[in-house]
Amino acid sequence: MGFEQLAAFAGIAAVAAYVQTLTGFAFGLVMMGVIALAGLLPLPDAAAMVGMLTLVNAVQMLAHGGWREVARRELRLILMASLPSLLVGYVLLEWLADTRVDALKLGLGAVIMLSSLQLAMRPAGLARRSSDASFVGFGIVSGLMGGLFSTGGPPLVYHLFRQPLPPERVRETLVAAFGAAQIVRLGMVAASGNLPSASAVALVCAVPAVMIMTYAARRWPPPLSRQTMRRLVFVLLFLSGLSLALPAAAHLLVAAQL
Repeated sequence: MGFEQLAAFAGIAAVAAYVQTLTGFAFGLVMMGVIALAGLLPLPDAAAMVGMLTLVNAVQMLAHGGWREVARRELRLILMASLPSLLVGYVLLEWLADTRVDALKLGLGAVIMLSSLQLAMRPAGLARRSSDASFVGFGIVSGLMGGLFSTGGPPLVYHLFRQPLPPERVRETLVAAFGAAQIVRLGMVAASGNLPSASAVALVCAVPAVMIMTYAARRWPPPLSRQTMRRLVFVLLFLSGLSLALPAAAHLLVAAQL
C-alpha cells in the first residue's frame, strides 16, 4: 500500500470507529463497504484487517468500564452459537474468494444494503425478554456473516435492540460479542497462513486513528439526535452497498450470457 492508500485506510478506520462507538455496531459494515468499493484490498485481506481494528475498538470501549454493562447470560448464548458458525463462514469466504469474486462482492453489497434498511427501520421493542433459543439462532446467523465479511453485527443488533434492556447494556454486549468473535476469526486467519502482508504498516497507521476517534466519540458525542445519526449512517451504508453490488451483478449477468 502506498502513502495515499494508507492514509485512506486510516481515514476509513477513523470514521468507522466513530460510528461504532456511538451506535455499538457498523464498524465492519462501514470499513468493508468502503474498502471493497475503493478496491484498497482483496476482500479476505480487508476482512482480516477489519477484524484487527474491531478488536482494538472493542478492547478500548470495554476497558473504560463498558464491561460492567455487558449482559453476560445473553453474551454466553450468542457466543456459544456464533463461534462455531464463524468457522463455516470463513471456509465459505476462502472458497468464494478463489472462485467467485463477483458473487462475493454481490453478497457483501446485499448484506450492507439490507443492514442499512434495518438501521433505518428501528425494530419495535418487546415487553419480555426473548427465549434462549432465539439468541442461539441469531448467534448462528451472526457467526456466518462474521466469518464471511467480519460483519456479524446486523442480526445481533436487530435482536438485542428489541430486548427490554437499557441501550448502554445492549451496546456494550454487542461490542463484547464482536470482540470475542474477532479473536476467534483472527486465530483462524493466522492458522491458515492468510494474514495480509500489508497488515503491519496499515495497522500502525490505523490503530491510532481508531483509538483517537473512539475516545472522541465517547468524550464529545456530536450534537445530533440518535435518529439523525441513524439516518446518516443509513445513507452512507446503502449507497456504498449499492455501488458495490451493481457492478458485481452486471459482471455476473455478462458471464452468464457468454
